[in-house]
Amino acid sequence: MVFSNALFSGIFGRRRGALASVVGLCLWLLGGGLAPALAQTTDSTRTSRNPRRPGSVPTQPARDLIYDRNSPQSPPPPGERNVGQPAVPGVSRKPAPSLTPDSSGLAADTSRRVRDSLNVVLLRRRSQVETTVKYAAKDSIQFDVTTKIARLYNKANVDYGKMSLKAALITVNYGTNTVQAAGRRDTVKHRMADLPLFKDEAGTYSAGKINYNFKTKKGKIAEVVTQQGEGYVHAEVVKKLPDNDFYGLHGRYTTCNLEHPHFYIEAGKMKVIPGQKVITGPFHMVIADVPLPIGLPFGYFPTPHAGRGSGFIIPTFGQGQQRGYSLTNGGYYWAPNDYIGLRVTGDFYAGNADRIPGGYGIGTELTYRKRYKYQGSFRFTFANQPVAPILSTTSVNNADYLYSNSVNTFWISWSHSPTPLPGGGVFSASVQAGSSSYNRVNTLNARQLLSATFNSTISYSKQSRRLPINYAIQLSQSQNVQTGVMDFTLPNFNLGVARQYPYQLFTKQSRGAWYEQFALSYNLVAQNRISSLVPARSLSADVPLLGGSTTAYNIPVSFANAGRLLRNAQNGIQHQFQITLPGFALVGRHIQVQPSINYGETWYSKRLTYSYLERVRAVKVDTISPAFERAYSYSANVSASTNFYGTVQFKGDHFVKAIRHKVAPSISYAFSPDLASNSQYEAFAGGATTFGSLQSAYNNRILDPRQFTRYQGVYQSQASTQLSQVAFTLQNQIEMKVRNNRDTTGTDPYKKVSLADGIDLAIAYNFGSGRRDARGRPVDSLKLSNLSLGYRVQVAKKLNVVVSSAFSFYQRDSTGRLLNRYLFEGNNKFRLARLINANLSLGYQFNPAARPNRKSNIPRAVAPGNDPILGSPLQQQLYADYIDFDIPWDATVSYTASYTTAGAPIRPTLYGFVPLLSGNSVTASGSVKLTPNLRLSTSLNYDLVHNTFVYPTVNFTRDLHCWQISGLWIPVGPYRGYNFTIAAKSSLLQDLKLNRNKTILNR
Repeated sequence: MVFSNALFSGIFGRRRGALASVVGLCLWLLGGGLAPALAQTTDSTRTSRNPRRPGSVPTQPARDLIYDRNSPQSPPPPGERNVGQPAVPGVSRKPAPSLTPDSSGLAADTSRRVRDSLNVVLLRRRSQVETTVKYAAKDSIQFDVTTKIARLYNKANVDYGKMSLKAALITVNYGTNTVQAAGRRDTVKHRMADLPLFKDEAGTYSAGKINYNFKTKKGKIAEVVTQQGEGYVHAEVVKKLPDNDFYGLHGRYTTCNLEHPHFYIEAGKMKVIPGQKVITGPFHMVIADVPLPIGLPFGYFPTPHAGRGSGFIIPTFGQGQQRGYSLTNGGYYWAPNDYIGLRVTGDFYAGNADRIPGGYGIGTELTYRKRYKYQGSFRFTFANQPVAPILSTTSVNNADYLYSNSVNTFWISWSHSPTPLPGGGVFSASVQAGSSSYNRVNTLNARQLLSATFNSTISYSKQSRRLPINYAIQLSQSQNVQTGVMDFTLPNFNLGVARQYPYQLFTKQSRGAWYEQFALSYNLVAQNRISSLVPARSLSADVPLLGGSTTAYNIPVSFANAGRLLRNAQNGIQHQFQITLPGFALVGRHIQVQPSINYGETWYSKRLTYSYLERVRAVKVDTISPAFERAYSYSANVSASTNFYGTVQFKGDHFVKAIRHKVAPSISYAFSPDLASNSQYEAFAGGATTFGSLQSAYNNRILDPRQFTRYQGVYQSQASTQLSQVAFTLQNQIEMKVRNNRDTTGTDPYKKVSLADGIDLAIAYNFGSGRRDARGRPVDSLKLSNLSLGYRVQVAKKLNVVVSSAFSFYQRDSTGRLLNRYLFEGNNKFRLARLINANLSLGYQFNPAARPNRKSNIPRAVAPGNDPILGSPLQQQLYADYIDFDIPWDATVSYTASYTTAGAPIRPTLYGFVPLLSGNSVTASGSVKLTPNLRLSTSLNYDLVHNTFVYPTVNFTRDLHCWQISGLWIPVGPYRGYNFTIAAKSSLLQDLKLNRNKTILNR
């Protein structure tokens, strides 16, 4: 007999005899208590929505039955049996003795109670079910009492402890403690649906069929799919063991998460230890269902842990035309905990025959992190490789072609970033240093390859909580990879006191008086700068300077030259005090006036002395160190600024509605006294002969008088001239309001267009006395500064235009030195200024995503375009829908040009004068997404001065779901070549890739 329900859930407890009690209850209900009811409801139950199955009995509608022996039970009515008591299948209990006399007239014996021996046996038996079993189904549940089998139909679910099973059909056999699950055939999509999904503490398994013993925890699973870390295991048949290990037959291992993977490793037998590893026998590779002759006698695939773990790094095999076979990026990764990780790798190149050595490389990378404190990484790389065969353009077939020996290059990078905390100090580091030629032969990154300088900074700063004081200490280094010049600042200390108002120290209430605006501020800067470049010392082309080099040269940075580098160091301490005076307004508060007073001192540890040697006609320079020298300066400044506007409006229906011009002029005056009497400067003299009357033995001409400061170092002393300078700046902004043709509703009829975001002008004139020679004559004053002009504008939020220029009003000689004569004093009386330098920058960005939609954005409540009464306010675009411009793409084109007139450099360098057209180039970059998985990008830079491309690149990327194809092509230049890679995305199979590399790194 079968008891059927539309929706049934049962709970079998751990208590002894629970299973037998429920079975007995069912027999009692079917045999005695429910027999009349079944007879009366036979006809009605036949009309149930579930068809009657052979051997089954019509039942009542679905309801939940939950039995709990611990719940309190009320006594049954007279003559009825308590359904909560356990019943034994196949055994009928005798009713309790009655007190009424029977037909024979004999009274019943109530003093003797009959003991049920069967019930005693059931109480002593141990249940096979060790925990609660919960099961449910969407359609129906059938329980066969005789066979102890429960069948669950449609969206069935069984939970037993830590085990969970879902399927279309589940069969539970309580006699054998087994459960079977299978899916169903979807007649619409013609495939299997609601396949069994098995979960336990070892993992999740999706299968075609499952047969599992929930007591022994053994099972046999067919067509199983389970995830192990980043990988997936497919097997035709799997045997699961109690320790959660399982053996698979005809297995596949892959990192593709599709039901039918794109690639996999196929093996006849495999063993899986969940969460640890997958071990296979002989296997071979299959891609797109095509077996490949690639395999090994056995396979070992570890399962990555959730955290980090130590282990070996398998090297990558490669081959180059010149460097031969190679093994790169092989080594070991050590992770003692979750906060520190050390990676040590090495490279080895076999070389090509006897002409080209291969080389080797070593790399270390340390990563560290402390939660809520800081994180960072440190990397050191050393490479030994031949450079001449890679960078040379000479053909290797030439008999004169020689290969140079291998060179050693290194690189150090350190990045440290703290987690900001209120009131605490901030320590940060960004270090990029190494050999000047490292990036030219060890990387293909355009930014690193084309960068002329690299900078490193290590700093610590802190703001006091209670005091208005902040301080910072910084160590910095800059390196020029072209000249090899390196500059170190060890250290740079800065101490600042925020602006303080003395009046607030005496009272807490402000009255708004003018004297309350008095403020004081202080700043201290101390530097010790070391440079590998030794500048030249010279008075003129005809007078040599003893005690220094007449040409600049570079000291190689090494431990052997540490003494020379330290002797070339320059240091100093600078103090700046600023007193802000109360500001005031003029002309009806339209002009704002702000005065200030500055006082500064500079401390030096070196002093230079000069003396003229008439016998050798040269100047001797002596350096006195150590010494404490103090130079001071003070100045006063006052500035006035205002803003005014001019607007022109056009009446009528014109395209241009109005033009507005904003002008922001500013004028300032600065004064500082002549400090020549302070002996900061010396007029060179020797004996009775002065520099003012010194005659050259070469061209017999009078030399211009010269004055040089005693202190040449980090902080140059102010010029030995009286400063009485007036500076003027003018800023302009021009905007225009035009008709908005895109507006068809009248809500925004005009839009604002910028004609000039800024037209800037700056000039200054010094009314001071200027420099004077020994006879008191003014010399080389150059009172009028250069005129600076600038223009910038952004057109349609796409085109950026920036123009800057500088003009000089003075003449110059053949060497490029400025003369104290204006241009109009020469042959051309109408020439007022001369262009010194000019810079032009144009940039345009193409981005169709930022363009407005071709279709109307008008709400339907305003003017519905398809309304036959209102009509359509849209402009007709007959051919817009025939062209698809929805492909995501973007492009940027820029042009830069720099013009500099030939002249004497600011300071002697290793390369002398600057050419006229120092820069003229066009740069184009962009990317296009041809398909959802294919992207193409390019970067082109063409140098118009040398008529050549500068490192052009073409990149493409193709996403193949679990694989990725990437490529790099450098068509021209010394770095020309290509790099093609197809590899699996998963980090577990990162070495499963195909690479073809013919670049500067692997030729």
